[in-house]
Amino acid sequence: MPTPAPTLAKITAILTARPGKTDELQALLLGMAPACRAEPGNLRWDVWRDQANADRFVLDELYVDNAAVAAHRETPHFKAYLARIGDLAERTSMVCEPVDLG
Repeated sequence: MPTPAPTLAKITAILTARPGKTDELQALLLGMAPACRAEPGNLRWDVWRDQANADRFVLDELYVDNAAVAAHRETPHFKAYLARIGDLAERTSMVCEPVDLG
């Protein structure tokens, strides 16, 4: 029996800057982009800003599989992000898998 293909993994994080921290949050996110995009298992890593609330950002990340997500979470840049994000923003994050539209 063939081995099933790995399932893509998508991370979506909604980050709302704490009062007075919008510029610092944006700088952190933009500073991470080159390192995250260079990870071997990363297919996409984008930052979006809410048109209705300039203090709210969405991270939109796509990885080849859950192992790539796990590797991402072990990188120095992700650990530095985790160390700072609580002071800069309220954060909601989810890891998703594709749904077969069959």
